[in-house]
Amino acid sequence: MTCPFCEGQRGPSVAGAGCAGAAAGAAAGAADPSNRELVAENELAVAFRDGFPVNPGHTLIIPRRHVASWFDATREEQLAILDLADQVKAQLDAEGIPPFEPGTQNTEPGTGRRPDGYNLGLNVGAAAGQTVMHLHLHLIPRFEGDSPDPRGGVRWIFPEKARYWDE
Repeated sequence: MTCPFCEGQRGPSVAGAGCAGAAAGAAAGAADPSNRELVAENELAVAFRDGFPVNPGHTLIIPRRHVASWFDATREEQLAILDLADQVKAQLDAEGIPPFEPGTQNTEPGTGRRPDGYNLGLNVGAAAGQTVMHLHLHLIPRFEGDSPDPRGGVRWIFPEKARYWDE
């Protein structure tokens, strides 16, 4: 199986950076059909907007080397990913994000609203919801009113256990 990140199917291609799927993608002439650009990068990781954003500014941060999970990454790669999370957050806080228009890809920062909070998320393994087996950290800007009740955050993957404050 090839990797959509390494082949550029779901973000900028990181082919040639050590991904097992990179050679197959390069041989097939894979290109980045989304035409998304990197919003931040360092020696070990890159950041780009999610092709299927849950909120404006939703960004994916991935290691250049193909590894399936956070636990397969080196400590240096993990730190590089966290460094980019800080950089992307600073960019979004400084630049703001235009109003979100449902059904559009209006997710690029500009002269708009500053996020009121953030969710950071990793899915590790199919049982946890990982669908692309290349480590990726979701950085999701949050805004007052984007959810009727955001309390509990990621706990809502198990709705019956999310409302712990009512117990």
